[in-house]
Amino acid sequence: MFKDFLKIIPKTSETRALFFVVSDIVLISLSVYLAFVLRFDGKIPSQYLVKLDSFSCVETVIILSLVFYLFAFYFFKLYFFSWSYVSVQELISLIKAASLGFLFLIISFYIFKKELIFQSFPRSTFFISYFLILLFCGGLRFSKRIYLQFFQERAQKEKNPTLIIGAGDAGEQILRSILSSPLSPYSPVGFIDDDKLKQGSLIHGIKVLGGIEEIPQVVSNYKVEEMIIALPSAGRGLIKKAVEIGRQAGLKKIKIIPSITEIINGQVSVKNIREVQVEDLLGREQVSLDTALIRNFVQDKRVLVTGAAGSIGSELCQQIAKFNPSLLLILDQDETGIFNISQKLKNKFPQLNFVWKIGSICNKLKIDRIFEEFKPEIVFHAAAYKHVPLMEEEAEEAVMNNIFGTKILAEKALNQGIEKFIFISTDKAINPTSVMGATKRAGEMICQTLNKKSPTNFISLRFGNVLNSRGSVIPIFRKQIKKGGPVEITHPEMKRYFMITSEACLLVMQAGAMGQGGEVFVLDMGKPVKIVDLAGEMIRLSGFEPDKDIPVVFTGIRQGEKLFEEILTVEEGTTATQNQKIFMAKLSDIDEKKLNFNLEKLKIAVDNSDKQEIKAILKDLIPSYGPHIFQT
Repeated sequence: MFKDFLKIIPKTSETRALFFVVSDIVLISLSVYLAFVLRFDGKIPSQYLVKLDSFSCVETVIILSLVFYLFAFYFFKLYFFSWSYVSVQELISLIKAASLGFLFLIISFYIFKKELIFQSFPRSTFFISYFLILLFCGGLRFSKRIYLQFFQERAQKEKNPTLIIGAGDAGEQILRSILSSPLSPYSPVGFIDDDKLKQGSLIHGIKVLGGIEEIPQVVSNYKVEEMIIALPSAGRGLIKKAVEIGRQAGLKKIKIIPSITEIINGQVSVKNIREVQVEDLLGREQVSLDTALIRNFVQDKRVLVTGAAGSIGSELCQQIAKFNPSLLLILDQDETGIFNISQKLKNKFPQLNFVWKIGSICNKLKIDRIFEEFKPEIVFHAAAYKHVPLMEEEAEEAVMNNIFGTKILAEKALNQGIEKFIFISTDKAINPTSVMGATKRAGEMICQTLNKKSPTNFISLRFGNVLNSRGSVIPIFRKQIKKGGPVEITHPEMKRYFMITSEACLLVMQAGAMGQGGEVFVLDMGKPVKIVDLAGEMIRLSGFEPDKDIPVVFTGIRQGEKLFEEILTVEEGTTATQNQKIFMAKLSDIDEKKLNFNLEKLKIAVDNSDKQEIKAILKDLIPSYGPHIFQT
């Protein structure tokens, strides 16, 4: 019956608020009347029911109670809450509101106590009605929560017994969300947490059963079928350990909530739960950020992001949007990508003022018009050709986009006198063995020389591979696993640095805020990961065994690739910055005349599509470039 009653309750916030207002009017009136009934043992004396002027004593108290209590309830926002997620916070607000209404009622009585209607008035009815209002109005607000938590045992038996890893705030929020979600497929049986003080305690009636090492025993004892890892701030080591022990215990369904940087408001619920991905096992080291510094850098500024449709650019746009720029200008030559990121920004940030433009950074006239019209104050330059083997074959395109496109954009920023220009570089720019890496190092050199010429601060930032970015190995491996293999790896010793996109972009913003001009910042990418280990982990996450269910084959190193990417040259060192994840490379001065001379020669070689000449000029410009410069 109560279940049927819940179905007829309006679902929109406005109608739900109206429902509670009407209900409170009825319950407060009933509470006052019952207070008189209880005070006089079931029979209210006629003197309190006789009308004096317009109202009787009982009616007057009801009207005053309605005025004061309804005002107090509104003031404490008791009409703006989620009925399914009502919590102790709402109970505290209800007590505060009822106490405020009670206080107003007492004050009004002492102001008007000489009036005929209040003579010989039983003041105890105020106290009785106060407790009745708390009981009735609180009971109504907690009724759905009580029903969901205590009267759905039958439904819970049909759900999957689930173990929650992490008995902290995130674990508690997940449990609360599960208990209040009738359609949730999970039936929580307990928590796992290594904190000895939490073990044995109850959270919403669910016990903390032990530490991570005890997962196999708990799974066996409670016939657990699923596991949810609720550790949004944990590093990769702890998460990987939990996943491995869960697998050893025979669990096939292991899920996780995202890292805290992926959850905008810090609140987690059932809708955040997703399958464990390789990113969770390789890239979840906690990042320390100075959000105040980033906010001061971005807030109320006009910000341009080039390459806004790419993996880095699109994530940068979403992270920048959180810090309320006065204008976010997004630019890319990929029209479909611009459409996709525009839709994301509209949906996630409806108040954001943003403008999209489609065009190439090599189009000088287009860049001039954009800068003149929108006058950006900050530029994040993420537009680049990045695929190493492709750029070996199309060297002139790499040079045009990554060098001359950067030069056009940077020189316009210089002439416009913008505040900061942040150039997104790569670890492949260090001792480059590829055309792509050499062009990115040339972009760094352009920024270093231009930084000396104006108040504009030119800052470069190097980091390695971004997990799950377009064209990276993860989407490729995912497709190969889906079709049954084989998973193709170039070399068994191939290693790469990896980082989560959201964390990388937040560090880009922090480095941009910190930079004073001329720096090349280096992100701490953690430890390099063997690509063969990455492939093996992805195969296991898909429910298979490497070389048993899905074969792994080695195809040989491609042109321009390294076995291991560096972050610094031999000559470079680093100095620490205020962020433990960001270092500053110590760079030698750039010979501007030599740079400009080689850039002029590159223009001619590009116009002639002379790939070998392009590589020879890059070698002269960047002596550490090699050893594949003359391979075709």
